[in-house]
Amino acid sequence: MDALLMQQAREKAYAMPLDQIDMSDPTLFETDTCWPYFERLRKEAPVHYCKDGRYGAFWSITRFKDIMAIDTNHAVFSSESGISIFDRPPQLHFPMFIAMDPPKHSGQRLAVSPIVAPANLARLQGLIRSRVCDILDNLPRGETFDWVERVSINLTTQMLATLFDFPFEDRKLLTYWSDVAATFPEKGALVETPEQKREILMKCLEYFTRLWNERIGKEPASDLISMLAHSPATQNMTPAEYLGNLLLLIVGGNDTTRNSISGGILFMNENPAELKKLRENPALVPSAVSEIIRYQTPLAHMRRTALQDFEFGGKQIRKGDKVVMWYISGNRDDETIDRPNEFIIDRERPRHHISFGFGIHRCVGNRLAELQLSILWEEILARKMDVRIVGAVERTPSNFVHGITKMPVQVSV
Repeated sequence: MDALLMQQAREKAYAMPLDQIDMSDPTLFETDTCWPYFERLRKEAPVHYCKDGRYGAFWSITRFKDIMAIDTNHAVFSSESGISIFDRPPQLHFPMFIAMDPPKHSGQRLAVSPIVAPANLARLQGLIRSRVCDILDNLPRGETFDWVERVSINLTTQMLATLFDFPFEDRKLLTYWSDVAATFPEKGALVETPEQKREILMKCLEYFTRLWNERIGKEPASDLISMLAHSPATQNMTPAEYLGNLLLLIVGGNDTTRNSISGGILFMNENPAELKKLRENPALVPSAVSEIIRYQTPLAHMRRTALQDFEFGGKQIRKGDKVVMWYISGNRDDETIDRPNEFIIDRERPRHHISFGFGIHRCVGNRLAELQLSILWEEILARKMDVRIVGAVERTPSNFVHGITKMPVQVSV
């Protein structure tokens, strides 16, 4: 965003009556103007009640330490009612382990955790690198193309197909189902009604049920479907629960890494001194990857529901209230992170961010996401590739998935 637009956004954010600020408005994220609103809330109302939000009333938690406190207090703040600010209609209620409280959450999470165990990540490393090399080596030179489509989506979709041992020729279905799952049904959206969304997701369930039935009768294997089919904690799931966990794994493995891949290119274009620093010292790749993930914050929020009346930050939260933890704001909290609005790839504590959540719901695939990003940047540097943004960057109109939908670039070496 240019300086004039940012100044206009700041003036609007600070002129608006505090009780009228509605951080659930997707437009704030699509236009990249959410930042001054979060800044004001952190300063003036870190525990903020929005009575007439676009998706109903809710509390906003915007400071890093407060988010951590909510995220770890499962006795008071439950995940059972859903993880996003949207209230799911009954026909779209698909239980998933991230939207479960202990102890049920723990067993289902453990069922799939071997997929990201160190030994399996080591096994996947060569495959990821070969795919990254193939994608980068086949990019057009000196021609404009969409980085999101050719690289970000391409790489993450291939990875998803591998994790599920999904038919490779049908892998684009995974991207489509991920986008549908993350879309709030409304006019003009990818899906416009809950019924349309359910119809598409039932086709996803039908496809994955065939795969389940194939694998339940075979010896346990190292793919996610086999893990779910053979684990005592998940082998007796209802169809709705199976679909819920599939959607969690698809969205978690797709949107987050995809948008960090895109974000990294954007931030390096905006901060050429940091890119120069990385080119001169490739050993900074792991630190740069952590900074990219912090700066992007690919999931803007997670939601909890209060199980009882509870005083927090001097405010009275009532039983049944929606409480939204804005990870995207916590990652810009200057009380916890030094110079948080700056993109700095050699921070002293680069992993000190909240993009993966905190506590028992911390992203199960965080190490795999970091591995894919690290290999991508290693190979970009090895090729001395110059990736320049040459047109308008388009963003996801969502308050949940903080994403980039289009990024025109040209590549030279």
